[in-house]
Amino acid sequence: MQIEYSKKAVKYINIVNKSTKKRLKEAIEKIPFGDIKKLQGVDNGYRLRVGDLRVLFSIEDDIIFIDNIIPRGQAYKRL
Repeated sequence: MQIEYSKKAVKYINIVNKSTKKRLKEAIEKIPFGDIKKLQGVDNGYRLRVGDLRVLFSIEDDIIFIDNIIPRGQAYKRL
């Protein structure tokens, strides 16, 4: 599967520390597995839990598009 990132996701990855960056990278590369749940009310919307962070993404035609990476408390307020 091919992985594409939004500008917001890249911006967040660039500001976090090295260990968090590594955890995010490893979790995103293993995306069919892990703590993934479908988002209610969002077509093709999913979330991946990485500690206190949530990776919001969608899957279309064998392409994983990472929409945003945000802390848990803010993740669901924006939906």
